[in-house]
Formats: sequence, structure tokens, C-alpha cells
Amino acid sequence: MICGIDLGSRSVKLVLADSDGSIKEKHIFSTVDFYREYGRVDEEGLRIDFAKLGIEGIEAVASTGYGRNTLDVVGSMVIPELKAHVLGVVEQTGLTDFTLIDLGGQDSKVIKVRKGRMVDFATNDKCAASTGRYLENMAAVLNISMEELSKHSKDPVELNSTCAIFGESELIGRIVEGHSTAVLAAGVNASIVKRIKPMVRPLLSDTLVLTGGVALGEAMKVLLQEAFGRDVIVPCEPQLNGAIGCIRAVRMKQEKGK
Repeated sequence: MICGIDLGSRSVKLVLADSDGSIKEKHIFSTVDFYREYGRVDEEGLRIDFAKLGIEGIEAVASTGYGRNTLDVVGSMVIPELKAHVLGVVEQTGLTDFTLIDLGGQDSKVIKVRKGRMVDFATNDKCAASTGRYLENMAAVLNISMEELSKHSKDPVELNSTCAIFGESELIGRIVEGHSTAVLAAGVNASIVKRIKPMVRPLLSDTLVLTGGVALGEAMKVLLQEAFGRDVIVPCEPQLNGAIGCIRAVRMKQEKGK
């Protein structure tokens, strides 16, 4: 059994797969809860209590993600985050030429891929305004769930603030104006697309791939297609893409060693 782990800023994604890449188990934990319940840090790095997780028979482990920047998982093969996400898309879709848009909890990434390899990229980890965290905050202002927020893309109300904090104040102002929840939610989603446009345009391909928890809803896919006039593909497991990429990296290493 191969274990792929994506240590995200907001959640930890863990995937177990057979040697052929077939997924057998998948888990998503709050990052804080995962470290508290299943992780222990020593001088070598982060030790994961797989027995406590009820996981046995692991032959290889690979890890990536936000958490990987500060903590190496003991005994794991460490995969650079951008590489893991590219490999995850290749594994899930079979595509080799595309532009990946990954909207994470606290950062956003755009990666141009040719023949299965990253040729250029842009990242934004300085501001929350184009991340899942921003969407969570705005959903809270609207008093709706993230699932509900992710459904709306039609007739978006104009939101122009480029700052996550000021964006909340602007949204409250639109609420006071009497706009419906549907168009307000659409406006929030459209504001994400507006903010990542400068990152995407220089790296644009005929095919866009959307990953991250944000991709679980339909709205972002629709808005991206409208903004760039391109097909947008969402893999079957967009939130687990980094962990799946880790599994592919292990399999590639094993095949190379044969």
C-alpha cells in the first residue's frame, strides 16, 4: 500500500492506494486536529501515528504541501508542492498539456504544463483574497454554507476590493443595498476569478484544470470558462490532487528502479 499525504494549511489530505494507483482509502482532516491527534514532532521531523489512524501495511509514504515547508514527515519521500499537483492532474486526467489553477486554503497557484512537465508558474501566498479562506469568510458574512456559496455564478454583483478584509466591508455594503443572496454569492465567486486573471493570462493554455476544495462546486468552473473562453476540467478528486500526485511520484520511482 502506498500513502500520499498533502499537509495543507487548512486541511491534511491522506490517500491510500495499491501499487497500480487504485485508491483504496481517502481521508481529510483539519490540520490542527491532525497534528494534535496523529502527529508528533521530534528532532527528525513529523512522525505520524498510522496505527492510531487504523492504517496498516504501508510500503511507501510520500508527502507534500504547505506543512511540508516546515516539517518533513519521517520516513517519507518529500515531493515539491507544485510537482505533486502537476503529477496529480496527470494521474487523474491523463492530460499532459494544460494550465493548472489550484485554489488552496491560504494560497493560489497557476502552473503551465507541457508534455507532463511544469514549464512556468505563478503563486500568490501573500494575500488571502484569492483563496479558500477568503471564500469561507465571505460565506460567513452571507450566513450560508460553502456548499451553497459554490452553486452561484449568475448575474454576479460587482465587488472590486482587492483586499480580503476590505472585501468583507464591501460585501456588507452590497447586502445593505438589498441584493439577493444568490447574486451576492455569485459576486464573491466572480471576485476570485477577477483576482487570479493576471496570474492566469501569461500562462494560459487551451485547457484549464481546476483543483482544490473550491473546485467541488460548479460556480468557479463556470466563471473561469466564461472569463477565459477555455474548457475547464475538474478532476474526480480535486481536493485530494496533491496527495494523489505523491502516490504517482512513488510509483514512478518504483518503476524506474525495476
